[in-house]
Amino acid sequence: MARTASKRGKDETKAAEKKVKATDKPVGGARGGITAPVTPSPELAEIVGKDDLPRSQMVKKVWDYIKKHDLQDEKDKRNINADAKLEKIFGKKQASMFEMNKFLSAHLTAVKA
Repeated sequence: MARTASKRGKDETKAAEKKVKATDKPVGGARGGITAPVTPSPELAEIVGKDDLPRSQMVKKVWDYIKKHDLQDEKDKRNINADAKLEKIFGKKQASMFEMNKFLSAHLTAVKA
């Protein structure tokens, strides 16, 4: 049976934590870049929660929020109409899906090892 993306992420995180405890060295490889845990800002935490998650999971949770609250523009689905919470992130009433990651980056900080 295939594992879900969140299950794979949790398994990778557990393996990385186990390796760090065993060797007292920071883990390399698969826990960098998009899979490295990041901490959301207080504004972003209102949408995705306070937990440290990989960047990919943060983006997924933002998309879940957008779809749940029907914030995609009716005429052009590439545009996101920000509600009060998303306006704090985007800094404006509407942003394209291509700009979204740029705005999210300003609200994410890398977890210090």
